[in-house]
Amino acid sequence: MSGAALRYTLPRWRVTRWLADAGPDVPAEIRTALIASLFGTLPIFVGGVINSLAVSFLIAWRIPTLPFQLWCVFEVLCCLARLFVLINARRRAERGEPTWTDTYLLLGVAWAAGIGAGTFLSLTSGDWVVATLACLSAAAMVGGICFRNFGAPRMAGVMIGLTLGPCCFATLFAGEPIMLITFMQIPLYLFSMTVAAYKLNGMLISTMRAERENAFHARHDMLTGLSNRAGLTRAFETRFGSASAPHGLALIYLDLDGFKSVNDTHGHPAGDALLQLVAERLRGLVRSSDLAARIGGDEFVVLSEQTERVQLQRIGERLVAEISEPYELDSGHRLHIGASVGIALAPEHGTDMNALMVAADAALYQAKSRGKSLCVIASQRAVIDGQGAGNRPLLH
Repeated sequence: MSGAALRYTLPRWRVTRWLADAGPDVPAEIRTALIASLFGTLPIFVGGVINSLAVSFLIAWRIPTLPFQLWCVFEVLCCLARLFVLINARRRAERGEPTWTDTYLLLGVAWAAGIGAGTFLSLTSGDWVVATLACLSAAAMVGGICFRNFGAPRMAGVMIGLTLGPCCFATLFAGEPIMLITFMQIPLYLFSMTVAAYKLNGMLISTMRAERENAFHARHDMLTGLSNRAGLTRAFETRFGSASAPHGLALIYLDLDGFKSVNDTHGHPAGDALLQLVAERLRGLVRSSDLAARIGGDEFVVLSEQTERVQLQRIGERLVAEISEPYELDSGHRLHIGASVGIALAPEHGTDMNALMVAADAALYQAKSRGKSLCVIASQRAVIDGQGAGNRPLLH
C-alpha cells in the first residue's frame, strides 16, 4: 500500500473525522495506515486530475460562457490545491511533522462536487456532445474514487454522490422524459459502489489485522505475551544499531532457580501458570522504556537503557528479590522459586546480540555457582577469553 510507511496525521475536525471513520473497534495503528492509503495510489490521482482538467477545458472551449469558464477555473484551482497539499503532506510525513489531512479530505470532496456541477451544466446545455463527454468523465471518476478512497468508505460514498447525483436533477431540465430513468439507475449505482467501497474497506482492515497479529506472534512468546528471541533481537538492532539509539544498553539475563522441580512435582500446567505469573511480575518491575522477553524455558531477558553499574546491580537485586516472592496459583498451590541474574553491557561486552548473550550467560553461571539468587555483572575477562560459562551451552 503506497504511503503505508509514512505516518499521516489523523483528521481532527468533526466533519473530516466522520468522513474518514473506518468503523468501530479499529486500532489507531490501522486507522493511521488507512489515512496514509488516501494519500497513495498516485497514478489514479494523476489520471483523475488530467481527465477533469481536460474535460472542463474542452467543454469551456466548446461553450465559452461564464458558467463553464468558472467551472474550468475551479477545476484548475482545486487540482492545483490538491496537488500542493498532497506533496506538502508527503514531505511533512517524511519529517515526522503534522500533515494537512483535514484540508486534503475536504479538497477531495470539493473536487467531486466540481465534477458533479460541471456534469449538471453540461446536461442542461442542450449540447449532446458536451453532455456525453461530461457524463463519461463523471462515470469514469467514480471507479477511481471508489478504489482510491475505500480506506474511508464514507468519504468515497459522499464523493460518488456528489459526482453523479447532479445527473438526476439535470434530467428534470433536459426536456426528455425518458431520461428520468436516471432517478432509478443512478441511486442504485451509487448504492452498489458505496457498498463496494465498504466491502473493500472491510477486507483491507481484516488483512491489516491479520498482518499485525502475525507480526505480533512472530516476535512474542505465546505463553507469556512477552517478546521472544526474534523480538529481542529486533529491539536490540533498533535501539543499538541506529544513529538515534542510546550510547549503551544493558542485557539483564534472568534464570529461575528450582523451576524444574515445579514441573516435576505439580506438572507442566502448573509450570506454565507459574511462568505467566513470573512474566506478569517482570512486566511490572521493568521501566516503560525497557523490553522484557522470554527466550525459552524458564529464561527471561530485560533489555534496558540503564548502563550505570551501581543502578544495574540494584535493578538485578530487586528482580531477584521480587521474582523470588511466593506465587499463588488458581489451583490453590503456593509455589516458591528463586532467580539468578547475569548482566552484560553494550558496547563494553559486545556490540552484537550473541556476544552480549554469551557475556550475560557467563555472569549468570557465576551467580548460580556462588549459591544462586544473586546478581552478577559480567567481567571484561569473561568476554575476552570466554571463561566463566562452565558447561552451559552458548546461545545462538
